[in-house]
Amino acid sequence: MKLAHVSLLPCLVVVLVSLIGSTCADSHGNFLNCLHLRSANSSTISKVIYMQNNPSFSSVLNAYIQNTKFITPTTPKPLVIVKALQISHIQSTIYCSKKHGLQIRIRSGGHDFEGLSYVSEVPFVILDLLHFRAVKVDVKNEVAWVESGATIGELYYGIATKTKTLAFPAGVCHTVGVGGHFSGGGYGILIRKYGLAADHVIDALLVDVNGRVLDRKSMGEDLFWAIRGGGGNTFGIVLAWKVKLVQVPPVVTVYTVNKNLEQNVTKILHRWQYIAHKLPDDLFTDVTITKVNSTQAGKKTVQAAFKGLFLGGVDKLIPLVQDKFPELGLTKKDCLELSWAESVLYFGGVSTQSLEIMLNRTALARPTFKAKSDYVKEPIPESGLEGIMSRFLEKEVDVVLMMMVAFGGRMEQVAENEIPYPHRAGNLYQASYLVGWTNGEDEGKYISWIRRLHSYLGTYASKSPREAYYNYRDLDIGTNNVGYTSYEQASIWGRKYYKNNFKRLAQVKSMVDPMNFFRNEQSVPPL
Repeated sequence: MKLAHVSLLPCLVVVLVSLIGSTCADSHGNFLNCLHLRSANSSTISKVIYMQNNPSFSSVLNAYIQNTKFITPTTPKPLVIVKALQISHIQSTIYCSKKHGLQIRIRSGGHDFEGLSYVSEVPFVILDLLHFRAVKVDVKNEVAWVESGATIGELYYGIATKTKTLAFPAGVCHTVGVGGHFSGGGYGILIRKYGLAADHVIDALLVDVNGRVLDRKSMGEDLFWAIRGGGGNTFGIVLAWKVKLVQVPPVVTVYTVNKNLEQNVTKILHRWQYIAHKLPDDLFTDVTITKVNSTQAGKKTVQAAFKGLFLGGVDKLIPLVQDKFPELGLTKKDCLELSWAESVLYFGGVSTQSLEIMLNRTALARPTFKAKSDYVKEPIPESGLEGIMSRFLEKEVDVVLMMMVAFGGRMEQVAENEIPYPHRAGNLYQASYLVGWTNGEDEGKYISWIRRLHSYLGTYASKSPREAYYNYRDLDIGTNNVGYTSYEQASIWGRKYYKNNFKRLAQVKSMVDPMNFFRNEQSVPPL
């Protein structure tokens, strides 16, 4: 009998695979037919659909995959990509995906660290918001409307071409999509002065699971609260955001001071932890630790780049830093006076370019990487920092970095439950770390290395829960099931991103998407 059972296994596998294949094919065909039937003009919908047999399919799919870890032959591919041109295309994609049992992944900039905006283990379609990228800046009222498919660089450019004294507090990587960035919180070099991008969202347009287009008034304050930091592709599809702009001086000052192991970097970094969060709100600082070539031939060392942005001129900055942080040794030659928009490019590593580069969605290199994040509430002792440095010098890795972004300032003044993003008061800084490799290498050793670093830093990071930043998504901290996921199971990762706000997010989800149509490996489930 055992032999008979064993002999049946290959047959059962063949039958199962054929059933899955036919089911996918049926869903695929039915989905396409549904899109055409719901379109008032079938020729219009045909122009925005890219099937796997379309010659442009791969180029459209790969154009904005920012982590090349997910450009491989074995990476799951969507059945269809829909590059919507109008709201009705979005509404039809939701309706037809729901009707025919397909998951929907929503892509704006493609920077999702785990690829969840364009990868799924179950049959899925990608809704690409590339054409929803309008930016309208109202200088008089200090507001802007920006569509989710725009990049933050396109928003910055729209502001900078009209004024030098208004800005928006979001990230420095100008190719990041507005939709994902805002819906996860969004921080940048104005965090200590003005807080997060999501703190400054004052209205939005959202397509819900039933295809209705809602603004702040019609969606209600609970849903409006949830989309400002509660994660994209969870509550609906945000089409556009109305944001309040912030004031900046026409001239700001930036600086970089590099220190390595031979220059007492550990002691300087140790001291920075006690100072950075207490500096005046007009001064933002961060530190980027990397592995670099030593002055000694054939050897490596660890370098820390201490960077800063001061909302004012260099003559005020120098005495301030010399008084508060003399160990850094800041001098005038380390500094540059720029406009605010130019300072974004400086921190983004493209400072030699004109502002037009902000409109180039493919201007930055696309690495292959794995990243993690932490929040640090007590200074790491010198011995702990030395442990980080020694791990950076291990031979198995070469492309590694750790960034420490000082908090304090405005982040101390906003309540944890003001929006879903909870990581406010009590944090000295946010730490994020990344390991990169060349596509085709054995990624296992690199991922193992960063997991060991994460484990080592557990001694010094926040606890109960060990907090993490949603926009630096990390599936290692927990995932949903392919099918039903309980609130309790999702809380394993959910509380790390959202702390006590996770329960309210699940309650909102229950109200607006009770059947959990908008879902992924780390989306909020209904309560």
